[in-house]
Amino acid sequence: MNYNFYNLNKAVMACALIPLLLTGCGAGSDPWEGQVPASQFASAKETSEAATITVTDFAGREVTVPYPPARIVALSNGDMDIVHALGGHLVGRPTSSAAEENLADIEEVGTTHELDLEKITFLKPDLVLGNAVLNTKDTAMIESIGSHMILTEANSASDIQNQIRLLGKVLDQNDKAEELVQSIDGKIREMQNAKLSSQPRVLIIYGAPGTYLAALPNSLSGNLLELAGGVNIASDYPELDSFPHYAQLNTERIVESDPELILIMTHGQPEAVKEGFFKEMQVNAAWNGISAVKDGQVHVLPSDLFGTNPGTKVTKALDELRSLLEEAQ
Repeated sequence: MNYNFYNLNKAVMACALIPLLLTGCGAGSDPWEGQVPASQFASAKETSEAATITVTDFAGREVTVPYPPARIVALSNGDMDIVHALGGHLVGRPTSSAAEENLADIEEVGTTHELDLEKITFLKPDLVLGNAVLNTKDTAMIESIGSHMILTEANSASDIQNQIRLLGKVLDQNDKAEELVQSIDGKIREMQNAKLSSQPRVLIIYGAPGTYLAALPNSLSGNLLELAGGVNIASDYPELDSFPHYAQLNTERIVESDPELILIMTHGQPEAVKEGFFKEMQVNAAWNGISAVKDGQVHVLPSDLFGTNPGTKVTKALDELRSLLEEAQ
């Protein structure tokens, strides 16, 4: 979808036409009031003089950006997907991202873990979207090249919905954003109304070569598992100080819980991660007595849906989980 970007004259005309949407143009209520937590977007406003909007991002920062931004760099798959779904103009995307075919030619600019400042500078974005935990340290650097940075994160389906609303506000696509939010609500209601005959016991593992951690309910995958109807056996595992959404695997407790389904998520190299995990299990024969292992219910989740924030595709992630849960019943 193409956008008509506001210059000064158009912004003034817009003030006369749509005062309810542009709070800087005079009286009129904010159409998002009461729909989003006040702490999330408490100070959103638009000013006709500079064609900007001020929002509060997920790190609690008030950020003023061009309204709407003409050139956007996304450092995560979730933000990339949401901007694309809302019709925003992406000029930079995450390196090695699972991009749709029509996004494949967009310049790769690194990731939230390690952004490529030289490439970002060359692209001259109005707005760079980063992660609230990983990229707070990078905001000054991004601002030094004349760009603006909004920080987001997603540890639940609700967080993704708030991401959509925030970016919908920035892109002047409130109605479209609400449609996407409602589609997620609809999928969640579908899961709730079509309950499983039983709730399979599930262990979700985040895997990288040589590293395996259990996903907790406060993680995105843990939240989606509960919404899909599964029971997370690691729900009471102690969280790691450095990774509070994950816990160390505890073989004794896993064997005691006897999960019926083991799901492995990874950012990349899924087969290598699965092979490494099976080698880890072979070291301890106790794993062989677990129902999920005996019944062949050990699966690697699609990395574009679970190795990262899936954005609007969270509905597909829920469908994937429900299908696996039904198979494991």
